[in-house]
Amino acid sequence: MSESVSGDAEASVSAASSTKRRRGGWITFPFMIATLLGLTIAAWGWLLNLIVYLIEEFNVKSIAAAQISNIVSGCICMVPAIVAVSADSFFGTIPVISVSAFISLMGVVLLTLTASLDSLRPKPCETGSILCESPSNIQLGVLYTAITLASIGTGGTRFTLATAGANQYEKTKDQGSFFNWFFFTTYLGGAISATAIVYSEDNISWTFGFALSSAANLLSFVVFISGRRFYKHDKPLGSPFTSLVRVISAAVLKRKAVISNNDKDYHHESSTATPTKSFRFFNRAALKQEDEVKQDGTISYPWRLCSVQQVEDFKAVIRIIPLALATIFLSTPIATQLSLTVLQGLVMDRRLSPSFKIPAGSLQVITLLSTCLFIIVNDRFLFPFYKKLTGKFLTPLQRVGLGHVFNILSMAVTAIVEAKRLKIVEKGRFLESSSVADMSVLWLFPPLVIAGIGEAFHFPGNVALCYQEFPESMRSTATSITSVVIGICFYTSTAIIDLIQRTTEWLPDDINHGRVDNVYWVLVIGGVLNLGYFLVCSWLYTYRNLKDDNDQKQDVAVSHS
Repeated sequence: MSESVSGDAEASVSAASSTKRRRGGWITFPFMIATLLGLTIAAWGWLLNLIVYLIEEFNVKSIAAAQISNIVSGCICMVPAIVAVSADSFFGTIPVISVSAFISLMGVVLLTLTASLDSLRPKPCETGSILCESPSNIQLGVLYTAITLASIGTGGTRFTLATAGANQYEKTKDQGSFFNWFFFTTYLGGAISATAIVYSEDNISWTFGFALSSAANLLSFVVFISGRRFYKHDKPLGSPFTSLVRVISAAVLKRKAVISNNDKDYHHESSTATPTKSFRFFNRAALKQEDEVKQDGTISYPWRLCSVQQVEDFKAVIRIIPLALATIFLSTPIATQLSLTVLQGLVMDRRLSPSFKIPAGSLQVITLLSTCLFIIVNDRFLFPFYKKLTGKFLTPLQRVGLGHVFNILSMAVTAIVEAKRLKIVEKGRFLESSSVADMSVLWLFPPLVIAGIGEAFHFPGNVALCYQEFPESMRSTATSITSVVIGICFYTSTAIIDLIQRTTEWLPDDINHGRVDNVYWVLVIGGVLNLGYFLVCSWLYTYRNLKDDNDQKQDVAVSHS
């Protein structure tokens, strides 16, 4: 009898264990990827054409619309950091994605209502008139509420989906494979939005285009919820930033203590790390004093004593800060180009045939496709060729440096193209519209392609750097921190555009009467100075976890997210 009960118990445990093992793995892949595709299509569907929507439907001046677009893009990039901390500390990734997707849906639906209901928009400008009705406070309130909800929801899912998806797999190889698919799906969704949805908004109606975004968001939300029973739910482990703050607290409290050169005077846990000489002030945080360690080896006062590993993890974050500053000034020209290119496209000949005109908001698809193509070229051909030729692989910082060079080149070519366009304007060569220059928008393709090549180097390089150099406890938030840096660049871009508009006459509302080319030349000069700063920081930087070629390939896969 007892043997039967024992057997039943073992069978029950085995069944429970089998059920637990069935959670996660490749069965979750279609749910995660379908969710990502739908949310990306929805988000980019309204974001890429936001400038045009504000100008045409809400009578917002062109430069102001570009400023609003930069602020929104910055918000979308800043939100992932807050969401990542919330997911790691309190809720886990799956609930956060569910709530964020629903918030995004509410925002896009409300944005669709602003396009479909005349009462939520000002009256359109009369043909040939420069006096347009401004939107009312209620109309602006509804518009900004919709944009805010859509931005928060988009930011809440953007990088959390990458972490949640990778958490479904045990093997590093499977995680790397998922990140590759994550990257591919993100750019595929962006390309679909930049072509099909933006085209629908420009040529059918804004209501129809935004409705497509709403449908994509709704479908992705339903798909994600339906796969919950298959997901491996990660448990909140506490904020990874807590240990960083503890290091500061412990070092300050012991600021008068004498730093020891004896390794035994420092607190070690499982790690055998030794305190380094850089930033020696913080070594005091791991310096053992009386009654700070119990007999069982645990810490009596966590805010007065940290382990050597925690101190070194803190130093690793500090070392990357100067490089992060260089990334801000690298991405700022890109953010500025994103906005100004749309404005340039609006006053250039976008006709490819008598019946087809390229939407100005779709110009960014050139950068997307260029980035996607050259990341594949880099990963499959260029990097292996460089390794075969030199016996070394390109480090993350070397890739970022190449990205700097291509970025500067892109700004210079854009400046030359804009100067050519302004000469055509000066000669009075316009199309049927008095504001559209007789110059094909295809002239903007080369600088956008170059910008995409630069992004194929610097964006994966930056993410790979953070992933391999940050402490293990912070790797799940490394990509979100990169997103924050990019978000800051959008605000920096907004500030630069505002400063130029206030101090010069280069950026009037009608750029045909401005000097946008001079703006790009300023960005070129800033890019050269920033490249010099980056090279100095890179020369002084010492890698903490520089990996061999096989590990490097895994990092490239991770960086694609």
